[in-house]
Amino acid sequence: MGEQSRGKDSGQKLKLTRQERGWILYDVGNSAFILLVSTIIPIYFDQLASDAGLSEVRYLAYWGYGVSISTAVVALIGPVLGTMADRRGRKKPLFAACMMVGALGCAAMAFPVSWQGFLAVFVLAKVGYNASLIFYDAMLTDITTPEHFDQISSQGYAWGYIGSCIPFVLSLALVLLHPSLKISMKTAMALTFFLNSIWWFLLSVPLLKGYVQKHYVEVPAHPVRSSFKRLAGTLQDIRGQKKIFLYLLAFFFFIDGVYTIIEMATAYGSALGLEQSQLLLALLLTQVVAFPCALIFAGISKRYATDFLLKIAILAYAGISVFAIGLDAQWEFWVLAVSVGMFQGAIQALSRSYFAKIIPSDRAGEYFGIYDICGKGASFLGTTLVGLVAQITGKANVGVAMLTVLFVVGYVLFGKAAEMEG
Repeated sequence: MGEQSRGKDSGQKLKLTRQERGWILYDVGNSAFILLVSTIIPIYFDQLASDAGLSEVRYLAYWGYGVSISTAVVALIGPVLGTMADRRGRKKPLFAACMMVGALGCAAMAFPVSWQGFLAVFVLAKVGYNASLIFYDAMLTDITTPEHFDQISSQGYAWGYIGSCIPFVLSLALVLLHPSLKISMKTAMALTFFLNSIWWFLLSVPLLKGYVQKHYVEVPAHPVRSSFKRLAGTLQDIRGQKKIFLYLLAFFFFIDGVYTIIEMATAYGSALGLEQSQLLLALLLTQVVAFPCALIFAGISKRYATDFLLKIAILAYAGISVFAIGLDAQWEFWVLAVSVGMFQGAIQALSRSYFAKIIPSDRAGEYFGIYDICGKGASFLGTTLVGLVAQITGKANVGVAMLTVLFVVGYVLFGKAAEMEG
């Protein structure tokens, strides 16, 4: 209701509606899981793998393969799910189902004792998480207006970063202080998984209660067959809309580097032999730095074009990837953590809001399903390349060199897409 009456004066502070608050809170909920994925979970998997006699290089490779499988599954099913979500009343139940797979999968990670079983459950939880984001991202066109896409998208990431620190600090205390608490590492990890699962579910409730799907198409007589036909039609449309096609191609390359850094930062540091407690604290600092920086980008998005800010973020990540190639000391990892935090929220939020602006609102689900192919498909490529190159060469930092090329290619392609949009 307030969406039409507010925002006439762009200089006024943005007052969030109920739906916007619920949407932002889901980012706070699911970010707790993804922070575990980039910090504690790889270290725990490293312990399980080491107990089974796996070398550090093989551990890094198998972890990369697990992440790649989870993203590949969603990349394959994402467009069809997105197309189905554009039907009247379908987006919320599909979102809820995927969210529950992710949250329950997170809790179920407490039970396996072998590294193979743990990795299998992790892949299931990650599939649920990734699939829920297809519907969550598409909800942006329903819960706010186009002039607020940049700000609301940025606030989702910003509050997700800082909010996820609450369960993470508790989880970190359980993991690091488990001897003092007189509990085993396995028990500490089980409590960690349960805590984050409950956090994820509870902060999903406001969105489930308040969300209303405004943009949709009517349910046809043969919904499954029609979904595939609509998907084929959308792919044809994208081929004819050069700015969208070029943007998705650019996004594929630059987000590849971003997701690979997020997914494998802790695994990379562990493989280099850096102290694990310092890795966890450094990545906690990333979240703290990312919060104000994401809000800063949200604020300046009212004064500067989205494409200009996104170009800055891509170039910054290219510099970060160059720095990461020669990383071999603890202090360098701290510098890397701060640098990533400065631009992580901006590049993710602005990518999402820029895409939301150039697609038709009533087909947001299917378009974001294809967007997810580019994002998750890129993540599959990046983590697989890092894993393979590390295994072949025996040097974990060699694969990181590929990321610089990906950012450069992404920047060039995005520049062409932005010119067409302009």
